[in-house]
Amino acid sequence: MGQIRPHPPVLLIIGAFSRYDDVLDWAAEATQRIWGTICLSSPRFNFDQTTFYERSMGQGLRKTFWAFEPLIDPAEIAQIKLQTNELEAACPQQTTLPEERPLNLDPGYISEAKLVLATTKDRDHRIYLQKGIYCEGTLFYHKGQWRSRPWTYPDYQTSEYHRFFDQCRAHLRKRYHGN
Repeated sequence: MGQIRPHPPVLLIIGAFSRYDDVLDWAAEATQRIWGTICLSSPRFNFDQTTFYERSMGQGLRKTFWAFEPLIDPAEIAQIKLQTNELEAACPQQTTLPEERPLNLDPGYISEAKLVLATTKDRDHRIYLQKGIYCEGTLFYHKGQWRSRPWTYPDYQTSEYHRFFDQCRAHLRKRYHGN
């Protein structure tokens, strides 16, 4: 029988996209009230790898990532996804924007070995967690670089995202090892 060991804490990340900079600013403030200080923030990338969200969110979407200073237990990711859904629902009430969905928040975490995303959508490669929330291993870290899975979204395969995830992984390793 294998020895049971607790998983080390991981780095919470949230991908946020919108066509409005002020909505992204609102989301950054709202998420920090819940999960603590943002320690790393990516540039705001053009989110143009798909048109899937244009109908509900409009055109000209931009995506950014935030990593949060307090490390989390990876088992918390389902509850965090439920909370990000609540923030998404609250956002239109804070604005007078024409879109039905001005904000999308995608929480996940980075460990030394992988990037995991939480989702409400079931697919063959996703694992059910609880309360209608699933997760997937979106990227894995091997031989010094991030690598994709067959189901990895196109934007998560870009070198720009990988550079930011490298920063996140280095930050996490420094927290673990103090180097």
